[in-house]
Amino acid sequence: MLSKFAMTFQADKICQLIRRMIAIREDNAMAFFKRELSPVERFESALKDKQAARQKLADRLSIAETVLGEKRAEAERLAVAGATNAQLDRAEADMRAVEDRAKTLRAAVVEFDEQIASTERVLADAKTQRDRNMVADEIEAMAAAIEQAAPGFDAGAAALVEAVARRAASMPEATRFSASVDAVRREILSAADLICWELRSTAVRTRAGNANIASRAPLEAERAPTPEIERQLIYTLNPLLWREGGEVRRVPAFALVGLPKMLLPVALRHQHVDYLNARRVQTLMHVHGSGRSDSVPHEDDAQFVDLDALAAEEGSAQADVA
Repeated sequence: MLSKFAMTFQADKICQLIRRMIAIREDNAMAFFKRELSPVERFESALKDKQAARQKLADRLSIAETVLGEKRAEAERLAVAGATNAQLDRAEADMRAVEDRAKTLRAAVVEFDEQIASTERVLADAKTQRDRNMVADEIEAMAAAIEQAAPGFDAGAAALVEAVARRAASMPEATRFSASVDAVRREILSAADLICWELRSTAVRTRAGNANIASRAPLEAERAPTPEIERQLIYTLNPLLWREGGEVRRVPAFALVGLPKMLLPVALRHQHVDYLNARRVQTLMHVHGSGRSDSVPHEDDAQFVDLDALAAEEGSAQADVA
């Protein structure tokens, strides 16, 4: 009989131990798979907790003030009725006790109001940072997509060049086509590297709250070019102006622009522009960016270089020499 009791006791202890081990493993598994709350979620939860606690204090304060009113009315009734000193002392003590409790609750409610206001400010900051991070993530994803697409473009362009270069037969048109494709390939790859750098720089500034993407001046290169004018995408070193169809085009220094090809030679000779793959352009784009200028000269500013006038001067000088 005793041995049967001992065996039963041991079996119960083993079962309890097994259940405890299962519970511990379940707790560990839940802790492992539990998602960590974001700052916004943490502050929202803290705000809800503080608002709930404040509401409980406000309810207790309301009850205390109701009781305080009753105690005051009771003390006033006793005083008017000519109650004994002992009765009045008890009534005043009761009234002071409730009054002290109400005062303590009022101070606690005021403190909770300050905490709630502080938590709301922190929550607003966290939401702003979350939105900035989302925008920065999209910008970084754009840069990554460009980097992933660039090798495919490079391979395709190189295949076009190779298709002409490895053939024994040669035609001037095919040779010009091959040279043009190779030049465009180098230019676009250089521009892709620079725009990826600028996108990532913008993402860093966005996370830090130092970028205002919506108000950034649009790139001069984004202007719809006149279809009948051949253009070359270049980087300006000085403020420039030229004329197109009766309209005067003005661009700032240190910007990507689509310059008419007929003005490109004179602009290059006088060091007013340079190609995107030029080493100094890469440095300048890192310093100034690719499309904005902190101080765009006024329309009447003498800083603008008139490329049309410069080309006309060169043409006149060449005519005089001839």
